[in-house]
Amino acid sequence: MDEVGFDESGIGQASRESFEGRPMDTEIFKDYTVHFDFDSSAVRPSDRSNITAVADYLKAHGDCYLLIDGHCDERGTEEYNQALGERRALSAREAITKDGIQAGRVRTRSWGEAKPAAIGADESSYAQNRRGEFILLLPKAE
Repeated sequence: MDEVGFDESGIGQASRESFEGRPMDTEIFKDYTVHFDFDSSAVRPSDRSNITAVADYLKAHGDCYLLIDGHCDERGTEEYNQALGERRALSAREAITKDGIQAGRVRTRSWGEAKPAAIGADESSYAQNRRGEFILLLPKAE
């Protein structure tokens, strides 16, 4: 998959963070973030190619897992946005599993409005913040 931005080893540079004992690579899928319409958790047809690219990578790396972070813009209550972020992450998970990835390899979490990608109170900022981010979970260190 070098043609879509992965390094020659197929693994991007992992961060020092971990999730469920698996090192996290937060950079490798950075360009494959999916975005959502206002108050929606449906994966947009224009983002299907991002889902497919992530699924194809996971098919080729069966020892890796995936974490999907759901995010929202700042509109709505904190509780509502937390739930919407979870629905967005679950929607992206469903799309990945439809592309052939076992559900047991995919984890989800919601950040609600807590981690904006863009700061601002305009539609452009809101649109950037309504997203699902994919994080590669590398094999557990033995």
